[in-house]
Amino acid sequence: MSNRKFNVAVVGATGAVGEQIVNLLEKRDFPVEKIKFLSSPRSAGTLISFKGQQIPVEIATPDSFEGIDIALFSAGGDVSKELAPHAVRHGAVCIDNTNAFRMEPTAPLVVPEVNSDKIAEHQGIIANPNCSTIQMVAALKPLYDQYGISRIIVSTYQAVSGAGSRAIDELNRQSAAILNGDEVQPDLLPVGSLPVKHQIAFNAIPQIDKFQDNGYTLEEMKMVRETKKILGDDSVDVTATCVRIPVVYGHSESVYVELKKDYDLEEVRNLLASAPGVTLVDDPAAQLYPLASEAAGKPDVFVGRVRRDLGNSRGLNLWVVSDNLLKGAAWNAVQIAEIIAAKAE
Repeated sequence: MSNRKFNVAVVGATGAVGEQIVNLLEKRDFPVEKIKFLSSPRSAGTLISFKGQQIPVEIATPDSFEGIDIALFSAGGDVSKELAPHAVRHGAVCIDNTNAFRMEPTAPLVVPEVNSDKIAEHQGIIANPNCSTIQMVAALKPLYDQYGISRIIVSTYQAVSGAGSRAIDELNRQSAAILNGDEVQPDLLPVGSLPVKHQIAFNAIPQIDKFQDNGYTLEEMKMVRETKKILGDDSVDVTATCVRIPVVYGHSESVYVELKKDYDLEEVRNLLASAPGVTLVDDPAAQLYPLASEAAGKPDVFVGRVRRDLGNSRGLNLWVVSDNLLKGAAWNAVQIAEIIAAKAE
């Protein structure tokens, strides 16, 4: 373990994921020499508490990264595309939480419990996968290693915090309005930049991100492409339906997987129970299964409702839940930073 300390920058430090990154860096006692909090001009000057100091947020510019060793980005894809190359030019390793570099061949797409060996292949930028992909592949990795996987069908039930702080405000505002008997005026979801907006309170919206030419949303296609890249296996068939539901924190997923070999159900449970970063919660008789309300604020991926498919002897059904801002974003990024720090000379 290195005793070296690092100059760290957090880009998007005032956002929902950025706040979690800052909290984790402090809570985990990451070896920080100096830390910079960077954001858009709108948030500049905001004070963020870190290890007893009040540190002002600075405007993120191409020269903000001079002397920075590790830069954690969570300010949106456009910001990452613009600034991450400058951070690399200044010598920083960038861990990016956006979709900007995930499918770039030179950027490893990393879930530490699944493919931490890929971190060493970076050329300055390491991509954090989509939150929904992270929790699914963390749960499926031990099964993939033991049996192989031919097909994955996933339906997600995603929290509004995945769309940012404004989406949380929108859910709260709409819920209050409906309970008061008032009319609801949606103004954000499913996609802020598209003309049609739908009510999220007491509803389920089967659209996350923009529709693509093939009829799938970008969120769904992220899960398809990222799963193949993380597993390093283009032969795995993946199809996804992503739904936004009125939950604040915690994505839930119904995952159907077809394995390449026959399996023993008890062995599957043991593999899941012993997998790093995975907690098995699976006791139907006691009505114990993963819940978003219980996963919120915890770093693990929770798996339950483990059962055989009724029509395919190699088919398996799982219920997978995780805090989308923690394992789905901030914690995954900080884990990567910790691995880089531990291996530094």
